[in-house]
Amino acid sequence: MSIEKIKSELAGTAGYKRLEALFDEGSFSPIAPFANSCGGPAEAAAGFGEINGCEAYAFAQNSDVCSGAMSKAQAAKLEKLYELALKTGTPVVGIYDSCGARVDEGVDMLQSYGKLLNLSGKLAGVVPQISVILGPCLGTAALLAAEADFVIQSEQGKFTVNTNGEGGSAEENMKHGAAAICAKDEFSALEAAKNLVSMLPRNNLSDAFEIDTADPVSCGDLITSFADGGSYIELYEGTAANVKTGFVRIDGATAGVVKTSGEIDRRAAEKASKLVRFCDAFSIPVVTLADSTGFKCIRSAAKLTAAYAEATTAKVTVVTGEAYGAFYMALAGTGASADVAFALEGACVSPVNPEAGIIILAPDMLKTDKAGREKALAQFKEEQCSALKAAQQGYIDSVLTEQELRSALIGALKMLSGKRESTLPKKHSTL
Repeated sequence: MSIEKIKSELAGTAGYKRLEALFDEGSFSPIAPFANSCGGPAEAAAGFGEINGCEAYAFAQNSDVCSGAMSKAQAAKLEKLYELALKTGTPVVGIYDSCGARVDEGVDMLQSYGKLLNLSGKLAGVVPQISVILGPCLGTAALLAAEADFVIQSEQGKFTVNTNGEGGSAEENMKHGAAAICAKDEFSALEAAKNLVSMLPRNNLSDAFEIDTADPVSCGDLITSFADGGSYIELYEGTAANVKTGFVRIDGATAGVVKTSGEIDRRAAEKASKLVRFCDAFSIPVVTLADSTGFKCIRSAAKLTAAYAEATTAKVTVVTGEAYGAFYMALAGTGASADVAFALEGACVSPVNPEAGIIILAPDMLKTDKAGREKALAQFKEEQCSALKAAQQGYIDSVLTEQELRSALIGALKMLSGKRESTLPKKHSTL
């Protein structure tokens, strides 16, 4: 068979077409395009190019070649891609659509998967990794896909470690936090991957790609009121509704955002911790919009506190509602959690819960009936827990209106852009 005919056949495979759709027009260059598996083309296409102007490596399993089954040839191609990404410090996008592994290659597949899992683990925290689930992704393949920083799953995808194919729908994985983004179809999933890649740094030693600023277009949410128009990408929307996480651009630069409300439970803490740790690994600033009555679980509180305390990236907190005691110290306290702490007018800030504070500082105010005690508590919060009071005591750097928030964040993030903070040498946290 001639080289031109082989090229023509390869260009017609599902994986190749998906990579051409992922990369900017004309930028896709294949890796090992002539790799052969059992007398035919390898079950995955791989290559490099630009995604919205950002360099990236990517592979896509060929669902129309032996159903995309993992083989020694496919694994070798993916190994080469991972090794190149590690050497060059370039993001990796993996597109999954496979029935599993070639059973005729037996235990060789175990070693191949093991190498890929090891390489993906080495890339963690060095370059961003994104998995896009467009079809079946089961068993060990699901482990490999889950090692990525973010998983985007289309409604047609199935993503589960169960090899019998039970469960793993996009709806289920969004609910449990296994998928960061759920996409309606293949086109939407690839577009989501493009947008995410362009928001992130190339590697842990480089800055995120900046674009021209766009005026905010508020959609009734505080986040969109200060973010550059159309830049907000929400992650893990289907789980822990009392915490929102995602990425935004503020004056053209990428920042992670965490927005809390209500009581913080285990899933909410895990959701916020994951974003903070990712941002810290890639030196992406974190903007936290804090409003919570406290923590529901002490273990989760400890994990979230540790995530913020260990993060050396720039951290700006805005108290938008209530922030007391342990919650205040974990997310808003400038002693360990925040470099800069703002509060909106009307916010309530206190190192102790007002219910405890009034007993300690003004017990006489409670010597009345239930209605009187509620009135006394409201009065105490207004007088002793106001944002202005906190600013006067040095707990808050400034009190802002919502209209002032964007310019204040721009100023704080520019001021912190040169932040350098050393930590004690260690392999990793035990939390």
